[in-house]
Amino acid sequence: QGENLLYCFEVAPAQPALTQVTQCRTEGSTRGLAAVPRLALDVMACEVLRVLQLTDTALVPVSYLVPRKSTQEFHEDLFPDCAGTLPATGAQAWWAGDSQQVGRVSLHPARRSTETFSSPVIACTQLQAADASSTDADADRSGSGYSSPSSLASPGSTATSLSASTGPSSGFASSPSQKSLQSILGPSSRFRHTQGRVLHRDTHLTNLRGLSLTTPGECDGFCTNHQRVALPLLSAGGQIAVLELSKPGRLPDAAMPTIQNSVAVADLSWDPFDPRRLAVAGEDAKIRLWRIPEGGLRETLREPEAVLRGHTEKIYSIRFHPVASDLLVSSSYDMTVRIWELSAGREVLCLQGHTDQIFSLAWSPDGKQLATVSKDSRLRLYEPRRSPQPQQEGPGPEGGRGARLVWVCGGDYLLVSGFDSRSERRILLYRAQALPEGPLSVLGLDVAPSTLLPFYDEDTGVVFLTGKGDTRVFLYEVTPEPPYFLECNSFTSSEPHKGFVFLPKTACEVREVEFA
Repeated sequence: QGENLLYCFEVAPAQPALTQVTQCRTEGSTRGLAAVPRLALDVMACEVLRVLQLTDTALVPVSYLVPRKSTQEFHEDLFPDCAGTLPATGAQAWWAGDSQQVGRVSLHPARRSTETFSSPVIACTQLQAADASSTDADADRSGSGYSSPSSLASPGSTATSLSASTGPSSGFASSPSQKSLQSILGPSSRFRHTQGRVLHRDTHLTNLRGLSLTTPGECDGFCTNHQRVALPLLSAGGQIAVLELSKPGRLPDAAMPTIQNSVAVADLSWDPFDPRRLAVAGEDAKIRLWRIPEGGLRETLREPEAVLRGHTEKIYSIRFHPVASDLLVSSSYDMTVRIWELSAGREVLCLQGHTDQIFSLAWSPDGKQLATVSKDSRLRLYEPRRSPQPQQEGPGPEGGRGARLVWVCGGDYLLVSGFDSRSERRILLYRAQALPEGPLSVLGLDVAPSTLLPFYDEDTGVVFLTGKGDTRVFLYEVTPEPPYFLECNSFTSSEPHKGFVFLPKTACEVREVEFA
């Protein structure tokens, strides 16, 4: 009472005994609650529960519906027979030991029972007559084994009562006709109540000015590691700001030292094993490697540590190898994917087989395989140490507006975000070793122009999805069993974000159960 949240739990005899199914936020504070009998539910609308909420000024019905494709037929699994309205026995028969149960009736509208029961009118004279004869009746019962209400507290009757309470009619053991609420509504994620929270302003980097918002769609817009963040700037010469995360607050109005990349930035990435090395792909088909001084930039950098040449057209994606040091992969408009050995400063392999623009590429978690998705609506899987040709190909997203991919579920599956032919954003799940079979599951999200950027947390199995210019971040737990995608609470920001990246897991505050 006094709250405005209604919680719905499933109760089970096995652990976990309580499983939350959903919660409903009401407009007014609750002063009282009452459940409507099942016989009053709108079964053809798949209404499984209706609660009446008493507020200060109104009586508000709250309805719980199970979504079904068809509401033209009666769903037996949602509505097993329930207790009817006719009594099973009378008061005197019950005292005499009759334990019949109330008959069950169907909730099907065409098979509803029309029988009714009315209690007899009790007149004052009848009550007086009953009182006058009660002494004789009690005397007769005393010799017939009949137990009075006060005798129910005896030790023997208590044991009988407890054994009966654990029988099929008590709720501790489900009857065969009852269905698990979770089996009706489907499984739910362990992380469905995850809450996104903007940290205190003291942790923000503010007064960012002159940011480049024109990086290609294949680029996340900026990149970060556990020490610093790199941000492309709009000024001429492909300048890149490098900011230390250990120094939050308002940036000075004066000019700051930057990296002079000399050409516009197409993509950039930090070396996962060397927090001071930054790889930058330029629109001149070259990759430049920059080394940040210990403690951060104190003066403008103009000379890269190395320049990688080999692509013949603009580069749009670069990714470091997740296991081996000094390995980098890049994709370009020349429709090739090249693998570079940074310690030698040379290209070691050129992957073939693409016939159109490569939207995204990703190393498997173990580093053995490389997956790509391209504009020709094809997914390709490579094993670079075995062959420069794809080992597998499969159908990708239908739309040609953009796509991203990420490895999930321990590297056994691929999650791809893209568009359908009607520009609806959707995510698709593939078994990595069975790409030709097509997606296991497809989930439509919304209609928006920007490509969804997926970020996967391998520890929890949760994928975060958002796009440049969006205000909402979708969260789903990805599982290898149906239904594959379990929705979690989404996060909504007050302003559209221009970019979105995740810090390494080591930056999380584990004492506050922060996992991303």
